[in-house]
Amino acid sequence: MCIETTQDMHGLLRIGRIVALTLQEMEAQLRPGMTTKQLDMIGGKVLRQHHARSAPILTYNFPGVTCISINDEAAHGIPGKRVIQPSDVVKIDVSAALDGYFADAAITVLVPPVHAEHQRLYACTQAAFAAAAAAARANTPVNAVGRAAEQTTRQCGYSVMHGLPGHGVGRALHEWPTVPNVYRRTARERLPEGQVITIEPHIALGAGGMVTAPDTWTLKTQDGSVAAAYEHTVIITKDHPMLVTAR
Repeated sequence: MCIETTQDMHGLLRIGRIVALTLQEMEAQLRPGMTTKQLDMIGGKVLRQHHARSAPILTYNFPGVTCISINDEAAHGIPGKRVIQPSDVVKIDVSAALDGYFADAAITVLVPPVHAEHQRLYACTQAAFAAAAAAARANTPVNAVGRAAEQTTRQCGYSVMHGLPGHGVGRALHEWPTVPNVYRRTARERLPEGQVITIEPHIALGAGGMVTAPDTWTLKTQDGSVAAAYEHTVIITKDHPMLVTAR
């Protein structure tokens, strides 16, 4: 989606704010001993309060309102009976729709007591996002965004998970363009001013390979290493992009 009208801006900012509030409430209430289903229900309540709908359910009939992935689960984890444990690394991904507009964001929550390596991993994920966002300006090629995320990740000594790129968003959950988190020579499309995308580095302590779990949804690191993620929906401008889902 490319922002073309005041209505587009208003609609996108509104759903972005709802996604941000949902993540904020889920993070605030996350506790060891609760199940991922209980955490998902908290997110669902916030969305209902704001008359928004879960985008994964709406788009893919996903078996959960939000995606909750733990430790070696990198993305698309199904909320269920799994109990959150001390020192877990919990990724919460919320995407929602309201009045035909979509927004998507994710955070990583480090459950106390926090391992120092997990703290460094998440800090690197946030740094990779910041570098990618700094590169994401009007008329910049998409691969410049991926290059920035990849370079930062390598400097940290970690690995980008290649199979989880960012994407266009706005009138649907997944739109043009694909926004890799690594440098792709062929990703030369230039980002127009007003383009709405997600920037979402997914980073692993290990090699970064990925496998699909038997549930056919959950994506896990191939080597069992812990993964972290950080994502925002952003609007491309001539300067730093506007973070639609910032809290």
